[in-house]
This record gives sequence, C-alpha cells and structure tokens, in this order.
Amino acid sequence: MAEGLWPVAGMDEAGRGPLAGPVVAAAVVLDPANIPDGLDDSKRLSHLQREALFQKILGSALAVSMASVSAEGIDGSNILKASLEAMRRALVGLSVQPKLALADGRDVPPGLPCEGRALIKGDQRSQSIAAASIVAKVMRDRMMCGCGSHHAHYGFELHMGYATVRHRTAIEVHGPVARLHRASFAPFRLGGTEVPDEESFSSLDWGDEPPSRLRAE
Repeated sequence: MAEGLWPVAGMDEAGRGPLAGPVVAAAVVLDPANIPDGLDDSKRLSHLQREALFQKILGSALAVSMASVSAEGIDGSNILKASLEAMRRALVGLSVQPKLALADGRDVPPGLPCEGRALIKGDQRSQSIAAASIVAKVMRDRMMCGCGSHHAHYGFELHMGYATVRHRTAIEVHGPVARLHRASFAPFRLGGTEVPDEESFSSLDWGDEPPSRLRAE
C-alpha cells in the first residue's frame, strides 16, 4: 500500500501431495479495516479453527475467488505447473482487480494480469496469503468429502486423498478411480511411502502436508 500497489491479493493452494483429487487454489483481497483475528498457515490450524475462519473471511474480505485443476490436469503437466495454474485462475476470478498478487512459495504463477511476487513461507508472513490458504484447504476438504460419499470404499472423507494405509489398501482391492486418482503419482508408478492410517491422520490433523516422502514425478 505504501508503494501505491493496492488492492493486494494473497494466493495459495491446497492438495499438492495427495494421490487423489484436484489441487485447489484461492485468491483473497482482505479489507484492511476488517481483518479476521487468528489468520495463519492453514496447516497450523485445527479443522474447527479453519472452518470458523473460512466463514469470517467470506464475510469480511473485499473479494474471494477459488479455482482448481483436476487430477487429469495434474497428470497432463505436473503438480507444480497445475498448482500455479490454479492460483492464476483464482486470481483472474476475483471481482476486485488487484495491482499486486502475493503467492506462497518460490514461484509466481505465469500469466497474471498484475504484478506478482513470491513469498517463501508466505502463509506465515502475509495475512492475505494465510486467508487464501485457509479458503483453499477448506474447499478442497469439502470436495474430497463429497468424493467420499460417491466412492465409499476409499474413505476420502477421512484422509482427503493422502496415502494412508486404508487408501492404499482400497486402491489395491478396488483399483484407482478414473479421473480422480493421479496416475502420475506413487503408488501408481513408484510405490511411494505410506503416511499413518486414517485414525492417526484425523487425530493429529496434519493439514495440507502430512509427513510423507511421497512425491510426484
């Protein structure tokens, strides 16, 4: 704002690590006069804290936009490109045109309609990015819960698509779900490392990045 760059939008994504589901991004322009208390990196908040802040962000922000790239889109490029594209789509969808966009991480999404800056650990340094991380995480979790209601064998509502024991076992028994599982990810290609089972996963509330060595190629 001191540089004359206003409005400012924060951008972040959720869902880079799972075996299934989309990567979801959000862009948020906060009202400087009405910033919700408690904004933080979504991974450092509990499920209930995220849900409460999600409602406060939607009720107080000047503009909020969400976008996603599907599992097929991820497989067609790679997870980094898909994450950046989801953030670009979210920013373009804002009802308020920002003059500056702050992106969490090391990369600025290509094709932005305004100046962009990348902030490492931005969701802990920028309230706008923190708000976007909460919106993206809550929306993705809701999408995966919806997938769970349609594909009951897989327990998506419990692990959100991460490589838990239950999820990997369901894949072995029932096979991957077309257009939902990421064919370019382990275990489909590399036999990746498991994360804890869904009971441990839920009780510890890992957020977006559970402690796994699982990575996309």
